[in-house]
Parts: sequence; structure tokens; C-alpha cells
Amino acid sequence: MSRVSPISGFPEFLPADRIVEQHFLDVIRETFELHGFCSIETRSVEPIERLSAQGEDTDKEIYAISRLAGGGDNSREPSLGLHFDMTVPFARYVLENAGKLNFPFRRYQIQKAWRGERPQEGRYREFTQADIDVVDVGELSPHFEAEMPLVVADAFGKLPIGEYVIQVNNRKIPEGFYLGIGLDDVPGTLRIVDKLDKVGPDAVRTMLVAAGATDQQAAQCLALAGIRTADTSFVDRVRELGVSHPTLDDGLTALSAVIEAGAANAPGRIVADLRIARGLDYYTGTVYETQLIGYESWGSFCSGGRYDALASDGRHTYPGVGISIGVSRLLGLLIGKGLVTSSRSTPACVLVALVSEDQRSNSSAVAKALRDRGIACEVAPAAAKFGKQIRYAERRGIPFVWFPGDTGDALAGEVKDIRSGEQLPVSASSWQPPAADLRPVVHTSPRA
Repeated sequence: MSRVSPISGFPEFLPADRIVEQHFLDVIRETFELHGFCSIETRSVEPIERLSAQGEDTDKEIYAISRLAGGGDNSREPSLGLHFDMTVPFARYVLENAGKLNFPFRRYQIQKAWRGERPQEGRYREFTQADIDVVDVGELSPHFEAEMPLVVADAFGKLPIGEYVIQVNNRKIPEGFYLGIGLDDVPGTLRIVDKLDKVGPDAVRTMLVAAGATDQQAAQCLALAGIRTADTSFVDRVRELGVSHPTLDDGLTALSAVIEAGAANAPGRIVADLRIARGLDYYTGTVYETQLIGYESWGSFCSGGRYDALASDGRHTYPGVGISIGVSRLLGLLIGKGLVTSSRSTPACVLVALVSEDQRSNSSAVAKALRDRGIACEVAPAAAKFGKQIRYAERRGIPFVWFPGDTGDALAGEVKDIRSGEQLPVSASSWQPPAADLRPVVHTSPRA
């Protein structure tokens, strides 16, 4: 048999790590629903023309779909591709179902996406995203822009990820600022400034000048990007730079409202960071990025923003705002660095021991009684010596072993906590494990 080689960029977790992943997904889903977002799932493929029209250099990242045995169809260029994010299919979904949706439409979507980029730490070719968006018809109230990071902060507060910060900017601030200092190529300037974390200020300054900015304009762009505050004092700091423009004024007002809402509802979690640009051209208002404190080199694992013209049917425009958690990216880093682990590799809380194969039905009856009461368990795979069955449980982290009794009561027996060695007579109709043992526990490991 030939040796199986892994394919890079397509992560597959072992059972204990999969428990961690499921815990994260459950918490995120439950939090989204607590905030009134409804679930949808879109198809995995979209027309390549639509995927390629989002303002990015996306062609090289799209996985095209074609049949291996397509007859005459095989000679044609493929027209379908796997979606590389949730925003493109969501925009299409809104257009197709606008007459059936209630606006403002609040949705969450937890799905796989595919991106043909070079696999590296925290970046994959197949990954899971968890998105929320609010979309309306014609106009979208700005208070939704303040809501997005608050939902994320609620979810992250329930997860063992340590300290984090949600960095917020508004695209109107750099746009108005650049126009105010005489730089008309706003998208081009934003793309360059967005490289600050990767290449540093000196390289950004050089690239800005090469793109046509003067030394003074480049310095002003860097001065704006250097402003970061946990309150609305960023407004005064921008004003001190001596630049004025109506679009800049609008952006400062909008970002102030987001920061004020963050201070009131998630103190210390949301900061104004004017270097955040977000490369996607369709963002028009507030933009978000999220980093783990102490692990800033990992980059952002939760981002998004406001878009005003992503979805339009020619008669109506559907503006929206959304934020996306890169679940695979976050977990790949946390698990890969040993920062998050599960207490066991199986959901089972109890291993029901097997006295003999002839008595398997007795053990199965105990397991059924426990499961009927919500206690996950499994029956030992073979009627080996009890010591071997206990070691089987130990290897999987199962905390309790149930030994069937011989009293004639099929549900009576003794349960042993194999960690402490304590063993007690019990009945499967009433025994309850400690709450901490009922489900696997996701632990946060000490950080270096």
C-alpha cells in the first residue's frame, strides 16, 4: 500500500483538538443567536465572474470547478469557483431573496471557504469562517457599525483565548485626510498604508513617495496611521494635524460613536486605531481588525467593515456591515502553540466495563440508561481484565469506569473515579457525575 502524504493547507484536527474546535463553534453560534442573528447557509460555488469582481486580485486565489469527464464541456473554461469568503455569496443571496427577507436582515453564517494561497502558519487553503452581517435597503443605520464589535467581544469573553483587542477605524477618516492633503488616489494610498504591519513605516514612506506623494504628504499619512486611543481623544489628535475635509469630519463622528459604545459595553476591548485600512475596496465606513495581546505577530483573526454598494439590483442598493471570525486561523494558532487543549479526546464521561461477552447486553442496558439522562458513555470494546479496561479509559481521558453489579438489578453497579480511586455503589437511574466531568473541558494553557 502506498504511503499517504498530507496536502498542505487543508487542516484536519485530532479528536481532542476537534473537541476544542466544536466548543468554539458552539459558543460563537450561541452568541450570534443571543444577539438575534439567524442562520443561513449558501452554496459552496459562485460564478467566477462574480468572485473576480470584488476589487481584489482574486483570480489567482479562486479554485475553479470543472468535471474530470465532461465530454465537450471539458474544452471550455470553467465558469464556477469555490467561494473564498462569505461576503460574496451573502451579497448574491440577498439579491436573490430580497422579496422574502425582512429588513434590516440579520444573519450569521458558519461555513468552509477556500482560497488558493500559499499555505503557512495560520493561513490555509480550506478554512472555516463565522460571519455576521446586517443588511438594509437603501440606508443602514450607523448604530449597527457599533454593534458588530460588541457581538464579537461577547463571544470572545466566553472563549479561552486570553486578552485581545478589537481595533477600529473608519475608511472616511483616511479618505478625507488624504484628499485634504492633496492625495487623490485614495485606494492606492490605502493599499500601501495597509502594509505597515508587514513592512514597517520606512518602507511605507518609500512606497508612498514612489506612488507620487511628496515627503511631507507621506509623513502626514504616517502621522495619521500612528494615532491609537482607547477613547475619543483620537479626534483631537487628528485635528492637531491641521487637515480638514467634510469626509474626514463624517468619519471622525462615526468612529467616535463606535468607540463610545465600546467603552460603555465592552470596556478595554475596543480601540480606535487609525492605521487599520483593510485592503478590500468595497469597505466604505467602519473597519475592524482583532489581535491577541502578546501575539500581535499573528495578525488579525477577526475583521470586517461597512459596505454601501456591494449588493445592488439596479433599483435598490443593499448597504451592510459585517464582521468575520477566522475560526480555523485562530484555532490553528492556539492549538498549534499549545495554548488551548481539551481535558479528553472523547465526549464519553463513563466507560461501562464489560464482564464477559455473554453479559454485553447488561453493560449496554447501563449505557442506555446513562445516555437517556444525558451522560455520554461507551461500552468497553472487549471483555478484557478490568485493569486493561481502566487503562483504556485512562488513555482517552474518560474519568469514570462503571462496573456492572451482580444483584439482579441490571442498572445497579459501582462507579470508579479512576483519578482518585474512589469507588461507590450506584444506580444508572440516578447517579450523576460532577458537572465539571459531564462534558470535556477546554483548558487554557499557561502562556509564555
